[in-house]
Amino acid sequence: MEQIEKIMEMERRMESAAKAVMELSAALDNYEEAQEAIAALDAYYGSEEWKQDFADDEAGRLPADLKRGVLSEDGIWNLLSDVSELNLRIRNFFKK
Repeated sequence: MEQIEKIMEMERRMESAAKAVMELSAALDNYEEAQEAIAALDAYYGSEEWKQDFADDEAGRLPADLKRGVLSEDGIWNLLSDVSELNLRIRNFFKK
């Protein structure tokens, strides 16, 4: 019976690992596709253009119903910080 239990356990491990590999592969595809957007946000945040957009928002010159998460001082910064942490995590993973 030990042999059967071992095989069953290894089968569960293989299924779990295969699922994790597929999910990570899809997530990495999405992350790769997001790199252009991340670079654009990085360039925008803190630029003169962003500062003007922020000032116009503060002055009430933008439509009230306009989504403006990119103008919150923490929104892009938090995202870019998360990107940096994720990139570090990925690099550290490959150093193992």
